[in-house]
Amino acid sequence: MEAPRPPLPPFDEHTAAQKVRAAEDAWNTRDPHRVSLAYTPDSVWRNRAEFFSGREAIVEFLTRKWNKELDYRLIKELWAFRDNRIAVRFAYEWHDDTGQWYRSYGNENWEFDEQGFMRRRIASINDLPIGEKDRKYHWTPGRRPDGHPSLSDLGL
Repeated sequence: MEAPRPPLPPFDEHTAAQKVRAAEDAWNTRDPHRVSLAYTPDSVWRNRAEFFSGREAIVEFLTRKWNKELDYRLIKELWAFRDNRIAVRFAYEWHDDTGQWYRSYGNENWEFDEQGFMRRRIASINDLPIGEKDRKYHWTPGRRPDGHPSLSDLGL
């Protein structure tokens, strides 16, 4: 049995925001194995048009993703919450192997089990090609600095 992953549902505004930041921090490591541990062993995902379940599939998906989406940097923002569910909006910047930069915008719906593991993730994402001069995320790869503007602050 795995130890619980606080904060645990039911969420309030503070604990939902903590959960969102913890997810953002983990994804910004670009470590598929670390990220996968926040999900139940049988977690169900829809990411764009891909449907899969389980931690092994999550690791495979994220490995493929971050091999394509280079210099990935992500900001997530709490949109809504209730009981064991959280809705998030996000934007991330990355470039492909030709040097073309993108900002990907999306929304996620999350559902958690009683132990704080995400058992369902539904993500809708759109990619916008941008010029390098239009980038807004310039921190060193890894965790977004605490003082960095949020999506709302950036007008995204």
